[in-house]
Amino acid sequence: MTVSTGSTGGGVEKTDLVTVTIDGVQVSVPKDTLVIRAAEQIGVQIPRFCDHPLLAPVGACRQCLVDVPDAGNGRGFPKPQASCTLPVAEGMVVSTQVTSPVADKAQQGVMELLLINHPLDCPVCDKGGECPLQNQAMSNGRGDSRFSDERNRGVKRTFPKPINLSPTVLLDRERCIVCQRCTRFADEIAGDPFIALVERGAQQQIGIAEDAPFLSYFSGNVIQICPVGALTSEQYRFRSRPFDLVSTPGIAEHDACGSAIRVDHRRGTVLRRQAGNDPAVNEEWISDKDRFAFAYTHGDDRITYPQVRDDDGSLRPASWPEAFTVAARGLAAAKAAGGVGVLTGGRLSAEDAYAYSKLARVALDTNDIDFRARPHSAEEAAFLAASVVLTGPGNGGVTYDDLESAAKVVLVGLEPEDEAAAVFLRLRKSVRAGGTEVVSLAPFTTRGLAKLSARVVPTAPGDEPAALRALAAELDATSVLLVGERMAVVPGALGAAAEVAAASGARLAWVPRRAGDRGALEAGCLPTLLPGGRPVADPQARVDVATAWGVAHLPEAEGRSADAIVEALAAGTLGGLVIAGVDPDDTTDPAATRAAIDAAGFVVALDLRRTEVTDRADVVFPVAPTTDKAGTFVNWEGRVRTWEAALHNPASLPDLRALSGIAEEMARLGEGSPLGFRTVEEARAEMAQLGSWDGVRVEASPTSVESSRTDRGSDDSTGERDDSTVRLATWKQLLDNGSMQDGDKYLKATARTPVALVTPGDFDRYGPTVTLTGDRGSMTLPAEICDDLVEGVVWVPAGSVGNGVLADLASPGAAVTITGAEGVHG
Repeated sequence: MTVSTGSTGGGVEKTDLVTVTIDGVQVSVPKDTLVIRAAEQIGVQIPRFCDHPLLAPVGACRQCLVDVPDAGNGRGFPKPQASCTLPVAEGMVVSTQVTSPVADKAQQGVMELLLINHPLDCPVCDKGGECPLQNQAMSNGRGDSRFSDERNRGVKRTFPKPINLSPTVLLDRERCIVCQRCTRFADEIAGDPFIALVERGAQQQIGIAEDAPFLSYFSGNVIQICPVGALTSEQYRFRSRPFDLVSTPGIAEHDACGSAIRVDHRRGTVLRRQAGNDPAVNEEWISDKDRFAFAYTHGDDRITYPQVRDDDGSLRPASWPEAFTVAARGLAAAKAAGGVGVLTGGRLSAEDAYAYSKLARVALDTNDIDFRARPHSAEEAAFLAASVVLTGPGNGGVTYDDLESAAKVVLVGLEPEDEAAAVFLRLRKSVRAGGTEVVSLAPFTTRGLAKLSARVVPTAPGDEPAALRALAAELDATSVLLVGERMAVVPGALGAAAEVAAASGARLAWVPRRAGDRGALEAGCLPTLLPGGRPVADPQARVDVATAWGVAHLPEAEGRSADAIVEALAAGTLGGLVIAGVDPDDTTDPAATRAAIDAAGFVVALDLRRTEVTDRADVVFPVAPTTDKAGTFVNWEGRVRTWEAALHNPASLPDLRALSGIAEEMARLGEGSPLGFRTVEEARAEMAQLGSWDGVRVEASPTSVESSRTDRGSDDSTGERDDSTVRLATWKQLLDNGSMQDGDKYLKATARTPVALVTPGDFDRYGPTVTLTGDRGSMTLPAEICDDLVEGVVWVPAGSVGNGVLADLASPGAAVTITGAEGVHG
């Protein structure tokens, strides 16, 4: 029998294939393929512990020994060889444990050695039931042990336990088989080599430095890939047996990466989340935020029933039908009093976003809808319509694979380790393989950029357009530009990115921070776009959508942006507001947003948990988290990422079900039309039938982009600055004060300590503690020297201090004053 795993059509030339014989089966594989992988091609699973397809081979555990006899061609070895480190060679003959007594005996011997000091605590070990050591001890081990009671009386080696490698990761050292999967992951994949092998010989073990815990954004992956129960989760430890869990595939909801996850639950409660295996997206890795931040779904402040505001001004419980009726009447009155605006946050599935988009047009008769409840601009709306919407894999969109094949990846307003974890890991993989150069327009070299060996182009906030144009000559069709949402508020930045990409042939992608943003864009939650990328201003586009929806017409005028909706509510020119999952502290002007909500004549809020917005609302609807509903996220690539409900909570409904109830009641009042769907499946079917716009793509308007061509420079045209004035650089770190991270004290303990990064000169003048004062207030933070920070700039984390930079200090890029904290002298 002969098996070929390579072909000229698959990119592997015949001359690059070698033929080996494994257990009597000939197989042709690409040269340099490891024997253990070649065996997998013919369906032979060689036992292993240290081997992992995404880690470099190390041959640490020796469990994968095979027999490679001399076949008369010099390709043999006198002793069994580790198949995880042995490349194939032409004519090689390999016998695995399936056909070779030598290999079988060798594997049994290794297993016996591994079990000599391994504790027999499977009934209480978190890994019991899904443990490779447990499984392979049965399939490839001896039936008894020669461990001698006469010499050592059966006493096995023990250590104090558990050891806290970090607040989330615990180590039981006696279970460790020193396979080095964890240390290799930390070093190779995450770039956080806080854990390492210590001691030597029989005392060799995993350890950390005394003052350096394993504080990595990706530490939870070592728990999942540990082949024994040596590494366990503080959050999950001793809470369940693996065989008691029900596993449901899911998609991570914390960023726009679209990472595949596995939701493990029991009796209606999620107990843990694991990384899913998706080679096209996150491979087998997820961030600790994706892994551990799910306690918000069952917090004490979870809203479990509708509420309406009573005559005395207090919120009281209400039935769903009553809440629908009160909401419909209130919105109808607000519509007559000037109209209703719709603000949606970043947590929405594409189906829910579609429901908000349709509600705005067919029930509220408005295009005043915006998913960008964060700093944004008209330039961004034009950029999204011209360069982002409708792109995706196979349709002009940049993909994860493109990041690996690109010669150069330029990061503009994007810190991937903090803002797009899976993007960071894929870039690091490509950089380590020597295939990609990462260039970042940034005010300093962050920890994440250092791990990418990135070339940092020192850029103060606001100077990105000029820096990008200066870099244009280096770019070509093998380059990729990744633009973060922070560039929305830098005049000319998005226009410069589109211009440079068009001129150089570089690929361009927009990487938002939030999971629901790209799907909301495609669903029409933008004042200038209808679902499927159809321009509001295009009469034919409006006719197409109106016909599909069965309505006579759609509103013609382009709507207000989120900021304009806030201004209109405050001015009284809008009568009401539908708001979903919006944190005022994340908006362009938090104080103005709060004032607008208070000024609104009628407010309907849809949220998971009690918030200051729900406390201000007239009607509150509880909505389902991702675990309790089916849905779709569209990730930054434009890739559709669909999941089904893991739990079925009768008190937890998708946003679209509440919206359909409101629309039906409004239709009974003669206000607009019903949505025409009540379930996720019905919404998906309608979205598929509507399809995407196939007309002319929207062009960036001169007023939104070209007028912003003047690049913002220093506040002082002489090149000098007032010593007490600095420009504010800021973004959110991966782990911060976000409400969807609440409830897990172990994860919270791993967040990086908030500090103000300052230049050495400013530290000498104002440190070690500084006070920053902007037009919205002041904040005091410990100062830390950043050697390569651009002169005249200070950096603080956006969501880790107080209510946040936007609420307590100033807008990003604004000028703030820096002084030493009161009573503290530099």
